[in-house]
Amino acid sequence: MLPPESWSAFLQIDHLVLVFLISLHVGCTAAATTIGITYSSSRVAAAANATVPAAPPLPPDRVAAAVYDLKIPAVRIPDATPNSVRAFLYSNTSLLLSIPNHLVPSLAANRSSAVAWLFQNVIPFHPRARISAISVGNNLIESHPDAVDDLLPAISNVDSSLRDLGIHHISVSTTFSFVSVMTGAFPPSSATFEEPLSRTLILPLLQFLKATNSSFMVNIYPYNLYRLRWEIPLGFALFQNASFMYRDDLTTGARYWNLFDMMVDSVVAAMAVAGHEDVPIVVAETGWPSSSQDRTEIDANGAYAEMYMKGLIRHLRSAAGTPLRREGVAEAYIYELVDKEVKHGGVCGRSWGILYPNMTRKYEYRLEFSWAYRLGHWGDMVVGLLLVMVGSLTWVI
Repeated sequence: MLPPESWSAFLQIDHLVLVFLISLHVGCTAAATTIGITYSSSRVAAAANATVPAAPPLPPDRVAAAVYDLKIPAVRIPDATPNSVRAFLYSNTSLLLSIPNHLVPSLAANRSSAVAWLFQNVIPFHPRARISAISVGNNLIESHPDAVDDLLPAISNVDSSLRDLGIHHISVSTTFSFVSVMTGAFPPSSATFEEPLSRTLILPLLQFLKATNSSFMVNIYPYNLYRLRWEIPLGFALFQNASFMYRDDLTTGARYWNLFDMMVDSVVAAMAVAGHEDVPIVVAETGWPSSSQDRTEIDANGAYAEMYMKGLIRHLRSAAGTPLRREGVAEAYIYELVDKEVKHGGVCGRSWGILYPNMTRKYEYRLEFSWAYRLGHWGDMVVGLLLVMVGSLTWVI
């Protein structure tokens, strides 16, 4: 039997071999990532402090109209309500719904709670609303650490309830924060999930996601990592390609031209160590703040936010993927649609929206979330025609 130190060396070699094999995986066909947006009402922003007054939420129909006008193909709703889902009836917009963190313990303890949530937010609108996935909680590890043990049972109860109701195409997962679950981002090949979470939560979750054909969801903010690591160049975080703006992973031979890909591949490598490198990845939140009331955050400004959005969308639409995952992430949701009007003691936090609270555009650059944007309203007709053709082809096959 090998001594402990030899086992450690063996596991490290095994880790590197797995990542190397991923880097050679070129057989899959790359496709452009679905780019969506997050819309959360003001009451979510105020939830962290009950004394913070929440601005009245925008009418859901107005939000849906803005999404349609911007040609955004997917929307993530962190605080799903019947009205917010109803606004997208009979649209081609894919919806990712989230169940609030405070409901996780009750969902885990009683399956009837899962059924009740589904009957309120899903069943009345299915399939007229295109609900693609449900996230049970968002960054539960940080906000409700005492409920972490309830997460897997809650996910299982929601998934089982959907199946019992005859709904098989809505996947169920949960959303993590990158900085909460990852040991680091560089080099990506050395990244692993934090212990003991890796053993007690993430590994069994990956097994569940693999079995149910669901995705691993993670919030990836290059802005936050850039602030934590002074050695990261600003241009590297903002997709500003330059001949000298790259980082090499000597283990895999991969060259990185932006921080976003590096963070994604850190997740890919950690999943490989866990034995589930082929589980799809959904970036549930990403963005760059256009302002901050913290005067030390000088990089939170409109110019840099616009650079990040333009670079991110251009990169995702290119279908280039990442060095370790040629197909890239399955979906990515920009945070967020509308700035919050929430203040506490006269101080606002960061502003992340691509629209001002009055729903006017913040950036001169038109963010093209999909190729249909350039076609204008003709795009809807083309998409509809393609859907009919695909349906006819399916019947022929």
